[in-house]
Amino acid sequence: MNKKIILLLILFGMVGQVEAQLLRDRQQFDRQDSLRGSITPERAWWDLKYYDLDVQVWPEKKYIKGSNTISYTVIKPYNTMQIDLQAPMEMTKVVQNGNELQYRREGNVYFIEMANPQPQGAEMELTIDFQGHPREAKNAPWDGGFSWKKDSQGNHFIATSNQGLGASVWWPCKDHMYQEPEGMRIGVRVPSDLMNVSNGRLVDTQEHKDDTTTYVWEVKNPINNYGVNINIGNYAHFSEVYPGEAGDLDMDYYVLEHHLEKAKKHFTDAGRMMKAFEHWFGPYPFYEDSFKLVEVPYLGMEHQSSVTYGNKFRKGYLGMDLSDTGWGLKFDFIIIHEAGHEWFANSITNQDIADMWIHESFTAYAENLFLDYYYGQEASAAYVIGTRTNIENDRPIIGLYDVNHEGSGDMYYKGANMIHMIRQLVNDDDKWRRILREMNLKFRHQIVTTQEIEGFLSEATGMELDAFFDQYLRDVRIPVLEYHLKGGILQYRWNNVVDGFKMPVELIGVGESHWIYPTTETQSIKLTKSLVEVKVDPDYYVTTSKSTEKL
Repeated sequence: MNKKIILLLILFGMVGQVEAQLLRDRQQFDRQDSLRGSITPERAWWDLKYYDLDVQVWPEKKYIKGSNTISYTVIKPYNTMQIDLQAPMEMTKVVQNGNELQYRREGNVYFIEMANPQPQGAEMELTIDFQGHPREAKNAPWDGGFSWKKDSQGNHFIATSNQGLGASVWWPCKDHMYQEPEGMRIGVRVPSDLMNVSNGRLVDTQEHKDDTTTYVWEVKNPINNYGVNINIGNYAHFSEVYPGEAGDLDMDYYVLEHHLEKAKKHFTDAGRMMKAFEHWFGPYPFYEDSFKLVEVPYLGMEHQSSVTYGNKFRKGYLGMDLSDTGWGLKFDFIIIHEAGHEWFANSITNQDIADMWIHESFTAYAENLFLDYYYGQEASAAYVIGTRTNIENDRPIIGLYDVNHEGSGDMYYKGANMIHMIRQLVNDDDKWRRILREMNLKFRHQIVTTQEIEGFLSEATGMELDAFFDQYLRDVRIPVLEYHLKGGILQYRWNNVVDGFKMPVELIGVGESHWIYPTTETQSIKLTKSLVEVKVDPDYYVTTSKSTEKL
């Protein structure tokens, strides 16, 4: 469809507001976005198995150099492999079976020509050398890359963050969410007066004659690319063993040396988090790799088994309550939110970044479940309802597929309120907990789509939720319960909704309540005297509109 036709459709109202915005969004993408965001033929033919990553970091030069050995299985024979590495980083050599391979660069993608036969089912590996000055983060973690900072004592304080931007901003990889390695080794060489902390467990430390030290970390579980991180600083370490559902869990904490005593007092929220989330979601997904909190020079990020922390040892979000209810100051936002991503993002991972609501909606909702566990349902409901002030309804929560495009930031708190509503519809807290735990068990360590999550929740709840999800994930309108009340007779229907939308809601009265089951068709019910006006339970993210005329 050409631009003139699109413009005419928009001008004459022949497409809806949301569809028009999606069409406009689609025009801003180019071939680089498609190479980054789609499963190209050069990606599809090989199944990623393992990364063996070695990196040396020169803090003064803001320079890195290293190699990545990629193990893979051939799905079907093909001659060209796509590897992603973003400028200004450069690939310098590729070797397979002792042969140096030829490659060509197209923007942020390298196409490697395979010199050796790639028979179906073969287990292969190749090694890529790379070097350069990686992109410096402008506003980590949102506009990420390498953060080259110094702490208050003058020591180098360095960290990576690259969600959305992609891990290929600093190391060569198959940079798409649809596939993860089954495990990974990460070796990082730094000046000996510093320490590197990465994902998994520390398995080796190697001292070198040039006053550098290599820290070797091993990850035994599948890991998404953006979850791989480097954290370099003058770290002190303390730990505890948490008696978890799946046995003893090592919980390690790495903070700047001069923050050690402060952290020992403040990080008690980590154990409280683990207790609450194992209750609601089931066992922590990465016992083999331990759990870590690592202090960094930016706010924080959900790096798998190496959750980064920069909330300045405050409650709330840098001391603020995102719900304006007071309940958001009962916990450290970064510890609770970013650690919640271990279940939703790191264990259950979206296949396309357009479906990132699976990560963020469930994790934002987890904040409210943390409060539920320790302070009760009224507190948790007040919190999640309070976060609605952050909702913009600017564009759909689901983004555009195959071009590395995120949906609206409403994936956080509009998404959390959507999930909170499903809990109300289930209307059985024990069943709701079983559903959440079953979902984490069913999709543990898996790559998923929106359709899979929607299908699971519809089946598990026994409800038809297709239109419900369309309304809250793919539309920007807030449902309006339109009603007319006279002589104890209530007429009602949904307005401002997608076709087929239907959702029961609870009407609140004096000492009693009524469930009604509105659709887009007008219905009637006789009410008791206590319901002299219509007030929908605030647990539902809807509005009401009173009509003076019969519907």
